[in-house]
Amino acid sequence: MKRRAFITMLGSAVAWPLPARAQQRERLRRVVVVMQYAESDPQGQLRAAAFREGLQKAGWLDNRNISVDFLWGALDSERSRGITEQLRQRLPDVIAINSSTGLRAVEAAAPQVPIVFIGVSEPVGQGFVASLAHPGGNITGFSNLEPTLGAKWLDLLKQVAPQTTRIAFIYNPANPGANVTLQSAQSAAAQFSLEVLDTPVHDIAEIESRIAEIAREPGGALLLPPDPFSAGHRKRIVELAARDQLPVISALRSFPDEGGLLAYGVYIPELFRQAAGYVDRILRGEKPADLPVQAPTKFELVVNLKTAKALGLNIPPALLARADEVIE
Repeated sequence: MKRRAFITMLGSAVAWPLPARAQQRERLRRVVVVMQYAESDPQGQLRAAAFREGLQKAGWLDNRNISVDFLWGALDSERSRGITEQLRQRLPDVIAINSSTGLRAVEAAAPQVPIVFIGVSEPVGQGFVASLAHPGGNITGFSNLEPTLGAKWLDLLKQVAPQTTRIAFIYNPANPGANVTLQSAQSAAAQFSLEVLDTPVHDIAEIESRIAEIAREPGGALLLPPDPFSAGHRKRIVELAARDQLPVISALRSFPDEGGLLAYGVYIPELFRQAAGYVDRILRGEKPADLPVQAPTKFELVVNLKTAKALGLNIPPALLARADEVIE
């Protein structure tokens, strides 16, 4: 009986489907995603959902074969210190991060862990990778920089607010990508009969002061390139612009969501979805050094029609037809 029971048990083991046995043996992989947004921010949740969708499409199921932890609010200096300490303790298999300002701290906190960045401009210039085609180290990812956007923003502004003569290019000077789009806008300024004002800011007090300056004379507007710093202060920026009747053009759709006039720029959730694909490839054995840094390929145009009416502006029907979203 014992011999027959053993043979029966052995036969059952052989008959057990290979995928099921592999799943039983599969190690739970750990991924940490460092987010610049607060957890309560809808834009942060939209990006997180896109990342999860990308992982699921690649066959990674949360708490089945992968554990994904989101660490929120990396732009807050106190919170940022806590995040780096958590990374030292957790040591995940891969880190994804969408804060260029925090990337260096994350790299120092977990130097052996592969990192996929999301929405970092000028990664070569900042020394994160050796080249776009061959990163050569433990970091790769997805850039949000499109140098031609500066001219495109001016074109859109003149279409919706043709009376504009001056536009304050409000940016964080620590962001090298902002300098690239500033040069693009300044090079195209004469074509659109515009003066592009070089307006670096370091804190909210400077933002308030610069907006007050541009509002002193008619024909002013605000232009915000993609940057976590300005995005973090978008509610205040839009509030001040509304008070002073200034059109706000931005790269991020979160500005028209808050009441800015329009946004045209990289569709950031798509970068998160693509970044999940790189995380998948790294978990399956590829090295960041062999995965080229990718440029953005998907863009979106969002128009706030309610704000346009409040500013007394008429949006051309052709522009509304092209918009990916119209906020009414």
